[in-house]
Amino acid sequence: QVQLVESGGGLVQAGGSLRLSCAASGRSFSSYVMGWFRQAPEKDREFVAAISRNGGSTFYADSVKGRFTISRDNAKNTVSLQMNSLKPEDTAIYFCATRSGIVRTTTRYDYWGQGTQVTVSS
Repeated sequence: QVQLVESGGGLVQAGGSLRLSCAASGRSFSSYVMGWFRQAPEKDREFVAAISRNGGSTFYADSVKGRFTISRDNAKNTVSLQMNSLKPEDTAIYFCATRSGIVRTTTRYDYWGQGTQVTVSS
């Protein structure tokens, strides 16, 4: 069992930055792929970014490429999402998720956090 707790959401103006963090409990954090997803009102949950077990490979949705950066600290059992140049369309609840096996850009992840709200005003 893995528990995930996100933090760092909030309200920011367009063009601003936020850094989301996700703390994972349980053993073998470095054995899991980590991902960030988001869900806007009345929309499906969508992939944002993912990172491999050792942090050597990262993957991004086209909509955030060049603006968002995912990173992980296996010693601290945390994964972060640095979000720059935020746009109103980035407004959503952001979820941290983890899975064993290979990186996937679908929602086929095993464990999910409760989410943190990000609101970008124009």
